[in-house]
Amino acid sequence: QVQLMESGGGLVQPGGSLRLSCAASETIAKIGAMGWYRQAPGKQRTLVATISSGAITNYADSVKGRFTVSRDSRKNTVDLQMNSLKPEDTAVYYCGADFDPRSIYSDDTMTYWGKGTLVTVSS
Repeated sequence: QVQLMESGGGLVQPGGSLRLSCAASETIAKIGAMGWYRQAPGKQRTLVATISSGAITNYADSVKGRFTVSRDSRKNTVDLQMNSLKPEDTAVYYCGADFDPRSIYSDDTMTYWGKGTLVTVSS
């Protein structure tokens, strides 16, 4: 069982930046796939950015060039740096994890989930 806890959400103006962090109860080097997903009101949860234990990354087209996902083995976290935020980035952001690294390509095969953190982009 892997427990995940997200932090770093909040209110930011369009064009601003936020950094999300996901702390794991298991050593992240042992977890094949980790990453970030989001769910906007009335919509399904979708992949935002994921990273494998081998540092392969996968991004949704809508965030490429603006968001960066990374693993920090010292802090045992997976972080999401979000720049040039837009109102359409507003959502609850969830951290997901799975021992199968192929899960970085999937919207719905992560086994473990955090409770989510709200990101609101508004002026």
